[in-house]
Amino acid sequence: MSKSVNTTRAQDSTNAIERLYITMRHLFNRGFYKPSGVSGATLRQSLLQLRPEIYGSIAEEKAELNGLMYVLERLPEGIEQCRFINLTSDEGYAGSQFKPIIPPKRRRNCYRIDDEQMNIEITRGRSDIYDILTHLTFLFIESEKISKKVLIEDTDKTIRDWVKLEQAANKEELSQREREVALIHMANILGRPFIEVMAIHKKLSTTADPERFLKIIYWLGKLAIEEETTGNKRAITFSPMLRERLGHHIHGERWANRIKETLQVNGLMERPIHIISANMHSVMNSLFAKKALSKTLAGKTKLEIYEALSIPKNSSLREKVIAQAKKNGMIAIDDVSGTNIDVQIFDMAKLGKGACCYDLPANCPENEKPVIFVMDYAFGEQAYETIDELLKPYRVKKNQEVFLNVASITIMGKAGILEGGKGDIMIPDAHIFEGTADNYPFENELRKEDFEGNGLKVLQGAMVTVLGTSLQNRDILKFFHESTWNVIGLEMEGVHYQKAIQSASKIRKSIREDVKVRYAYYASDNPLETGSTLASGGLGTTGVKPTYLITDKILTQIFNS
Repeated sequence: MSKSVNTTRAQDSTNAIERLYITMRHLFNRGFYKPSGVSGATLRQSLLQLRPEIYGSIAEEKAELNGLMYVLERLPEGIEQCRFINLTSDEGYAGSQFKPIIPPKRRRNCYRIDDEQMNIEITRGRSDIYDILTHLTFLFIESEKISKKVLIEDTDKTIRDWVKLEQAANKEELSQREREVALIHMANILGRPFIEVMAIHKKLSTTADPERFLKIIYWLGKLAIEEETTGNKRAITFSPMLRERLGHHIHGERWANRIKETLQVNGLMERPIHIISANMHSVMNSLFAKKALSKTLAGKTKLEIYEALSIPKNSSLREKVIAQAKKNGMIAIDDVSGTNIDVQIFDMAKLGKGACCYDLPANCPENEKPVIFVMDYAFGEQAYETIDELLKPYRVKKNQEVFLNVASITIMGKAGILEGGKGDIMIPDAHIFEGTADNYPFENELRKEDFEGNGLKVLQGAMVTVLGTSLQNRDILKFFHESTWNVIGLEMEGVHYQKAIQSASKIRKSIREDVKVRYAYYASDNPLETGSTLASGGLGTTGVKPTYLITDKILTQIFNS
């Protein structure tokens, strides 16, 4: 008789991720689901089995406050009050009287249709849907915890703590004493110390809504209690147009055509084009900030200047740099396609004398002076859609196509690191697609040696492209890191970018076969370390040094190519 084989936690977690994605795709095809129904229960069970690091104590009875903060920053304000959540395509709400609600950490337009319904526009592909559904499932789990805690068994009555919280949440204004009393009752419900609850309340408090946290917990509990006592169930729907459009590159094609039209009008199609996927400030600041602010920030080092520019209140400094960039050949293209990806084009032939912090070779002919094309970072599968469309030839007339002269493609972004801390650097030499055996090795123009000696840890090796940052758990990541895969970090776009680059250069031949490729990431978190996940907060100024160090190496290579 054969021995029974026990699966490891990593294998169980992998199965849970597969179930989550299969269920989410099934629900999308079906068009709707109820979180408290059978399909919703499957999502909840899979997420609870997976126990992602970002959601901390999701599987425990007590509430998970850091995870809640992380999710609230990525979902529209007021979503906890909505019984009906409708995921739509870009269906013309921008031209209506509805005011868009944009979450602080995710660029997506959301619309509060009425007291009970929130519409969320999906223009960035399946990754966006996975992201939202995972966050919503977390919210439903947390709301169910509140309901179980406050409902008295076998009745529709609630405990005293809930009655007191409800009274406070429905009051126009609270005195400091009333607020603290309400928070004590809320701490009992959430199973968290008063001091923790007080700290989160302070973080979420705004001038317009000082009691925001109280109200969020109240509404999460209220809808879950009503589901249990009245049968009034929450529902998530996917609009027919979204289901029809998804996967057809509608937004990516619109985005790419506008960019190619701009390049054509400005006579830049035949010049060497260097594509950089990054943020909307580091390349511009690296090119012009030191010279533009030479009087305003005299005596400051480059790093000190970049740190000053990263402080939100210093908008006047940023305006000076933007003005200098526009005077010296920058064309800014704000997105109107729905991709939420803005673009900057820097024409290095239009540089004024002494305006730029980098120098081109003295004998560089005009038609070989680089064009630096910076696009804001794509989101998950959207990376394939946008780059795939961008690298296609531009159709000028029916039978006339113009090919882009793409000299290099560079991807710079944030990623999770598996050995090190926030701000450290990762230089990949291959991307592996999580959940499959797909792997994409490449020759990276950037090397580990380029970044050593700057006080930051630098790792080189394979990176795993994950289906969603909010689904990562320690066991899977330890397996990737400690096995022969030799994975140094995780991100969401690498495979999708490389897949598009390879098909354009090796198969479709729409760009040169020897196109130079650069990938570099700086660590936003270490999901293997408790307290260092994405839910622990942003990078702050820690990200300034690696961002500009990487940008400097990229620009140095471009100017010397």
